[in-house]
Amino acid sequence: MSTPSLRAQAQQILTVYLARAFPDESARLQALSQQLAEDAQDPFCRSNLRGHITTSAVVLDPAAQQLLLIHHKTLDRWLQPGGHFEPNQAADPLLASAQREASEETGVSQLLPHPEWRDPVSGLALPFDIDSHPIPANPRKQEGPHWHHDYAYLLLADAAQSLSPQIAEVHAAAWLPLAELAQLPDQRMRLLGEKLSRLGLTTAP
Repeated sequence: MSTPSLRAQAQQILTVYLARAFPDESARLQALSQQLAEDAQDPFCRSNLRGHITTSAVVLDPAAQQLLLIHHKTLDRWLQPGGHFEPNQAADPLLASAQREASEETGVSQLLPHPEWRDPVSGLALPFDIDSHPIPANPRKQEGPHWHHDYAYLLLADAAQSLSPQIAEVHAAAWLPLAELAQLPDQRMRLLGEKLSRLGLTTAP
């Protein structure tokens, strides 16, 4: 898919996400909306330091009691698996990118989009969360500080699958009980837990 087509798809997904799912998030996603509308640079290219789009996966077990997380080497935190977008030929390229990242970083191969998070008009999967957040400079990668506009997709996976974390990028991968998200230092992880609970997507153990 060409860059203009990808940009249009990212805009379409953002519009539907705000209009049909989370209109209260419009203000905090204004920077992403403006960049997609105004910035002539590729919003998926990691050299674009105004900001670039990444993808990640919020992976639930079928019982909706656990979340699959990775311990990020650079950030030294438990986070949802994800990373920079890589071009692909899938009909739903942002979803495919999130699935690839989650599979590579955890070793879990069977990752299915949650059936409730799909745009009935376009057929595209809708992100469960979109978040713009600052990324610190990384001298090892010769990258200055920049912004990530992360499209996080809600996926399902069997917790019995073997975990094989990608040691080059992460320290570990593990299933964490959803009740423990509130204890993590990362604010977005706590907010994801609250969102899952608020929308009735979790079950009591």
